[in-house]
Amino acid sequence: MPWISQRLLSASRVARMRQRAEAARARSGAAHEVHYFHQVDDPYSALAAASLPMLCERYAIVLHPHVVGAPSDAAAPERDRLIAYSRGDAARLARHHGLEFRDMGCQPSPQAVGLATARLLTAVSEGRFVERAAAISQDLWRNDAGDLACQPPPPVDSLLQGQLLAASQLRARLGHYLGATFYYAGEWYWGIDRLHHLEQRLQELDVQRPGVSGCLFPPSQDWDGLQPKARPPAIDFFFSFRSPYSAIVAERVFRLGRLAGAEVRLRYVLPMVMRGLPVPKIKRAYIAMDAAREARLRGIDFGRINDPVGRPTERGLSLIPLAEREGKGQEYVLSFMHGVWAQGLDAGSDSGLRQIVERAGLDWEAAREALHEDGWRLTAEANRQALFALGLWGVPSFAVNGTAVWGQDRLWAVEAALFGPTADLGFQC
Repeated sequence: MPWISQRLLSASRVARMRQRAEAARARSGAAHEVHYFHQVDDPYSALAAASLPMLCERYAIVLHPHVVGAPSDAAAPERDRLIAYSRGDAARLARHHGLEFRDMGCQPSPQAVGLATARLLTAVSEGRFVERAAAISQDLWRNDAGDLACQPPPPVDSLLQGQLLAASQLRARLGHYLGATFYYAGEWYWGIDRLHHLEQRLQELDVQRPGVSGCLFPPSQDWDGLQPKARPPAIDFFFSFRSPYSAIVAERVFRLGRLAGAEVRLRYVLPMVMRGLPVPKIKRAYIAMDAAREARLRGIDFGRINDPVGRPTERGLSLIPLAEREGKGQEYVLSFMHGVWAQGLDAGSDSGLRQIVERAGLDWEAAREALHEDGWRLTAEANRQALFALGLWGVPSFAVNGTAVWGQDRLWAVEAALFGPTADLGFQC
């Protein structure tokens, strides 16, 4: 598995796939075609819809919009928490990037969603989706059933209903499960959080129009020159040893804590699959690809994977209390993450775990004794309950100073909670 994953996720393989896709496009004489999949009641889709006119103005592309349904229960566990969190997070993301979105505190009514769906499907059939989608989405999220419900819905004939079903099937066939997603020549990009990767790819192909540079929504930069804060609040870092996103963010959140002078508390949980929540294959594939892409962006080693599901994770978690007693908690977490996600070490074996333990500065004989301790299970469950109490369910998540966010791409929100408003710095494509 480590050798296979290293090959599948390598930058060189991505480059070869892109070259082949571009050569095939050039031979056929086709345009640069981007597919966009819009979920009507998804806040992130509302933000993505606002980006479409700008994207089409910046690049010589043909954009094919599709209106799709919600992801399956298997792809969206804890759906109620996901829905509630998405609204608040989209409002936070909109403020961060100067877009418009307001969390009404509840989902739009089924009547309003139905009307917006009919309008968006009509816009697709008329070739006017790009110009109309943002306004329709804003009406949906601003008015709920108010102004929208006063107007009779346009007829939704069998052709439009067929479009909705066909679009959802196309999304699955191409390899994704979420709304607010962009697909270009074999690769997926979720929401405005990943749009910069698509823009960079288009710019490498010289598809940008004259005068275009940079990205619409550049990722926030990591920190240089932060001054430690007097008595900063602690950062609760909720993570799983089987989460690739936890693996690629651990080093960064520990660094932020050092620079800010803030304690980073290790709030480890069992992986979802070990809590009876299986992850569909289509979701696992996208997460691995996306994590590798995000790791390359940050210069973090990743890709030679030895999946620690089951016994390796349990053995790894059992040693965190020992590492914390020795003042080596962060060192041990980083060593474990690097070992299983970048080096392909088998944490289920004594030889692999010993290498992880000893390079973190821990004694292997003491670790062997600690492997028999079971108190970590109660701590992991308490951390899971604390995570749920914050309205979250997935990892990595962070809680600091009254702010709780999910995702390795939300450290800018953690920094803002530590220091207050900061300059919005970003990478340039």
